[in-house]
Amino acid sequence: MRIWFRQFKDNHMVRDLTVSGYEEDTRTHKVVKALEEACKEMDLAVPVWLDINIEDFKRNAKCRFYQDSFIEPIEFDYLEIQVIEEDHM
Repeated sequence: MRIWFRQFKDNHMVRDLTVSGYEEDTRTHKVVKALEEACKEMDLAVPVWLDINIEDFKRNAKCRFYQDSFIEPIEFDYLEIQVIEEDHM
């Protein structure tokens, strides 16, 4: 699985990162581990999954985390995550 993480400010992408791996886990665990790894790499607190994030991700394999998902202030408008490649079992 490959997941693309992008930070946006004023409708412009200011940073991105692709995380892949975790072949032996469930899809949910892969996403959570990739999010933790990306946040560590980007020096961010891991955002909280709100109901809207979960529904968007289930429906589109993509979601956005705004300030309300982060405990600490963020210096960008939102963090978007998107699955760009699924594992084939």
